Amino acid sequence: MTDHTLSRTYSAKKSPIGKYIAWFFVGMAIFITLLPFWWVIRTAFSAQKSVIANPESFLPVDFTTVNFARVLGLVDQATSIAAGGSGQTINFMLFLRNSLIVTITVVVGQTFFSSMAAYAFARLRFPLRDQIFFLYLSALMIPGIVTLIPNYLLIHRELEWSNTFLGIVAPSLLMSPFAVFFMRQFFLGINHEVEEAASLDGASFFTIYWRIIMPISGPAIATLAILTFVGTWNSYFWPFLVGNDESVRVLTVALAVFKSQTPQGAPDWTGLMAATLLSILPTVLVFLAMGRRVVNSIQFTGFK
Repeated sequence: MTDHTLSRTYSAKKSPIGKYIAWFFVGMAIFITLLPFWWVIRTAFSAQKSVIANPESFLPVDFTTVNFARVLGLVDQATSIAAGGSGQTINFMLFLRNSLIVTITVVVGQTFFSSMAAYAFARLRFPLRDQIFFLYLSALMIPGIVTLIPNYLLIHRELEWSNTFLGIVAPSLLMSPFAVFFMRQFFLGINHEVEEAASLDGASFFTIYWRIIMPISGPAIATLAILTFVGTWNSYFWPFLVGNDESVRVLTVALAVFKSQTPQGAPDWTGLMAATLLSILPTVLVFLAMGRRVVNSIQFTGFK
């Protein structure tokens, strides 16, 4: 290979074109991902009549915060209608409370029971353990819509839990295949020596799990709790089927009801986007505070 060829090869390796192309596609992916979120913000801070007259504007049209006051019921109906709304409000604090009750219950229950099941699959030795785990894990490949009707018939007809918090949380309260798999991967990476020492001192399996494994597994437990929180908070279809009564209605269902309350014409988009922005703030705050922990824990468990 001549010096001229070596020089051309070295120059090709140092060429920044490939890096620029990669950053271009990364930037485009970020833009496409964040554009819907920006459109929610833009619509929430726009006046209803102006946003309909100027749908192509990328910035808020006639910037206002009255949409949030309308949604929260802080203005009277006449003021709401004058601002371009339908006059309808969302009992935001009630539905926020309902969403918190459902989400926190599912997070605590699923994190606790899934971690116990994962510890059993990772440490206990019993006949057909790996085969049972594979069979359980195969549930990840079953679409949720397949079990929707049997779950609904069980909750609605047999148990009569319709329009109750228990009916909403029942299908996901105990555990999920992903949660068990996620925690099992973490437990498999924990050194056996600490558990063996505790076992020699007479500690039971549950004592080892609760007093030793759980404190060590703080990052993984927090990650699972965050992922479960986001998934439960954003769930819509099952709470809509089982908990449509206002006393147990969650925020996602309340937003759909608010959208359908427009008596005539186009939906109250500015009010709907203001309510949507308020409803997604908890998940955004959770990710801003704990997002790095999720990434670190997923890397630790070996996910790609």
